[in-house]
Amino acid sequence: MTSKFRGVMQSPVTPLNGDFSLDLATFEKVLDFHVRTGATAISWPHHKGESLNLTIAERKLFAEAAVKTVAGRIPVTIHVSALAVEDTFALARHAQAIGADGILAITPYFWTPTREAIYDYFVRLCTSIELPVLSYNSPSYLAGVEISGDLMARMIEKLPNFVGVKEASFNSEKFLEISRAALPLRPDFALVTGVEFLLPSVPLGGVGSYSAAGSICPNLCSNLFEACMAGDWPRARELQYKVSRLWALFRNQYPASLKGGMVIMGRPVGPTRPPLPTASAERQSFIRRELEALGILDTEPHGW
Repeated sequence: MTSKFRGVMQSPVTPLNGDFSLDLATFEKVLDFHVRTGATAISWPHHKGESLNLTIAERKLFAEAAVKTVAGRIPVTIHVSALAVEDTFALARHAQAIGADGILAITPYFWTPTREAIYDYFVRLCTSIELPVLSYNSPSYLAGVEISGDLMARMIEKLPNFVGVKEASFNSEKFLEISRAALPLRPDFALVTGVEFLLPSVPLGGVGSYSAAGSICPNLCSNLFEACMAGDWPRARELQYKVSRLWALFRNQYPASLKGGMVIMGRPVGPTRPPLPTASAERQSFIRRELEALGILDTEPHGW
């Protein structure tokens, strides 16, 4: 099963109305914006899409909207991870039923399962559907729980539809471990970095990123990927420094700062659901100054 997942893939934010209800019309605008500005795939809802603040019914509704709005222009994957494992399996079946191109799943939340339990979880998930499956490795969110290289190799050998990983440890040693284990077994296995740390990941076998900054500066993110793939390392370093500074900016009050930045770029998407904060006017002013200093306001699209 050949992987379709590479390049600067976008994981959109979730637009909300003032009363914190879902804003479907703006979500459709966000999706279309990403497709028109060079996204190579869409994957929703990642944590920046407030996945843990959405009900299962809301997630199904917007998953359907994503597949319908993108309309086959680029692949759409659905992040199915949920607090209840049975909800994860239900979201996976739903993704297949609505015509998604794949799913993404993290290890179970909160608990610290053994490696064997993680293996069993992914075997059960992958064999329950026919869609391509990408795992999501994020030890910082999961109290150190992660998919090791050896475990990754076992899953690849067992599961033909296990096609990639979102590696969000932001640790080159871990990325290299997974690359060493995965690529000899499945050369087209999609090694994707969690955000735009493309410069350190591409030489280790990385093929793209799930973008955080792409909702603000899609041109910068695409230029960084192209420089890395071309082996233009001086240019790639220059762009990576800028993107890394943006990640430090948006990681503070994440994902509220991303939504605050979108206001500045003429693409407002409403508040962030409590208990997460919504970017204040003061925070937005700070973000504007940072974007201006980086040249983002002069080089990136404004509005939809």
